[in-house]
Amino acid sequence: MTVVVLLGGARSGKSRLALRLAERADAPLYFVATGEPGDDEMADRIDTHRGERSQEWTTIEEPVELEHAIRSLPAGATAVVDCLSLWVSNLIESRPGPEIEAAAVAAAAAAHARTGLTVTVTNEVGFGIVPVNPLARSYRDVLGRVNAVWVDASDEAYFVVAGRMLQLQEIE
Repeated sequence: MTVVVLLGGARSGKSRLALRLAERADAPLYFVATGEPGDDEMADRIDTHRGERSQEWTTIEEPVELEHAIRSLPAGATAVVDCLSLWVSNLIESRPGPEIEAAAVAAAAAAHARTGLTVTVTNEVGFGIVPVNPLARSYRDVLGRVNAVWVDASDEAYFVVAGRMLQLQEIE
């Protein structure tokens, strides 16, 4: 039905806004979590995010097979996918960039084919300096292309800064 993409910097309020948009949809709520608790600090971040959601939410933890997770959602349910940045991070050392981008195309198409709202969160990491090492440069480039794929497949896209959304518009 509708795909909304929220992209912005770290700690910009994307996840909080995604939850608010989803809760307004008046449908069953699903949260597709891509983060993995690889260390204590990340586990704490995941726990904090869990605490921001009410008991109404069903969580699907899927760090790699995003298309499958999206296709498994019930018809008409509202979903938040949080986030593409961690999903790409989970894949970047084991899959080549073109394969990740193809997986992003398939996942975005699955979201677009759904009958419920899908709000997808991602970071914009291309505003900083050029990273000094090849892995970081690859991550920045692949995530930029993945973000573009999702925005192209979206019905609405917003850049989030300090908890506020700016609508992104396509140049015609």
